[in-house]
Amino acid sequence: MLQTTNRPDSPVSIIGAGIAGAWQALLFAQAGHAVTLHERSDADMTASTSHWAGGMLAPYCEAEVAEPLISRLGLRSLDIWRRELPDTPFNGSLVVAHPRERNDFERFARMTEGHRRLDAAALAGLEPSLEGRFRDALFFPTEGHVEPRRVLPKLHARIKAAGGTIKFGSDVSASDLDGLVIDCRGLTAREEQPGLRGVKGEMILIESSEVQLSRPVRLIHPRWPLYVIPREDNMFMLGATSIEAEDTGVSVRSALELLGAAYAVHPAFGEARIVEFGSGLRPAYPDNLPRIGVRGGKISVNGLYRHGFLIAPALAELTLNFVERGQIDNEVMQCA
Repeated sequence: MLQTTNRPDSPVSIIGAGIAGAWQALLFAQAGHAVTLHERSDADMTASTSHWAGGMLAPYCEAEVAEPLISRLGLRSLDIWRRELPDTPFNGSLVVAHPRERNDFERFARMTEGHRRLDAAALAGLEPSLEGRFRDALFFPTEGHVEPRRVLPKLHARIKAAGGTIKFGSDVSASDLDGLVIDCRGLTAREEQPGLRGVKGEMILIESSEVQLSRPVRLIHPRWPLYVIPREDNMFMLGATSIEAEDTGVSVRSALELLGAAYAVHPAFGEARIVEFGSGLRPAYPDNLPRIGVRGGKISVNGLYRHGFLIAPALAELTLNFVERGQIDNEVMQCA
């Protein structure tokens, strides 16, 4: 087993500068460790799963389908997001449904906490663009969202400001590095973790000046959550499918469903300009739960599935607590 240490200046190498690795690097650097973050792609991170993520910080909404562990990690992560990036939008999130999905809407309400029900007038007061669109909604006021392609560079800048080093174009393995290594490579680590699989999440980016939203809107769907997430410059992300496949690209069926969801939220989206189609492969274990694995001089942080931006800060905190104080979270950590 890895020998934990109280030496704050001990070197730490982290592989993978996506959302999992970035949070590991930031918290370790802030704790005084000599952090080097290795990333095989360039600073644009277009090959990273994080590049295609929705960035929803929604632990209460996720409780409808996720295990209680995700809610626990997610709620802790909200506190860390607020502490480290206080400009993170915490405007809440909305869940809506059309009449044909009424039963699923009520089930969602029963399965989740932290919300209040809005009637049509209250919904219009919160989001004027949705006036007359839905008879009611669930409002989760403490949830938030980030724009992954903007927040990752902010995290990288914070790592450097805390004394860490980032090496882009650095394709290394744990055996290439000395000292403590934290492997956050996602699916790339599958040769060492054969239980990992890729779950495809597809997204569409559209532009419209006719709709204004201040928070994500999740539309109840019989197969998977579909949501419209506002981004800067009149952009909206439509996501996200969850398909047990490891090909890339967006299928015609998925595109129709994602675009149909946007149109169902507001008909003005029918005139929106399509900016981008894309997909990412989320790393997942068979139980769809994250793991912090400890073996020898290496720690692996993987299996974040569709909850990467939601739970990465809490996982980094758990890793740091283990390294510095020997604390073990039995729900997440596996030591050999």
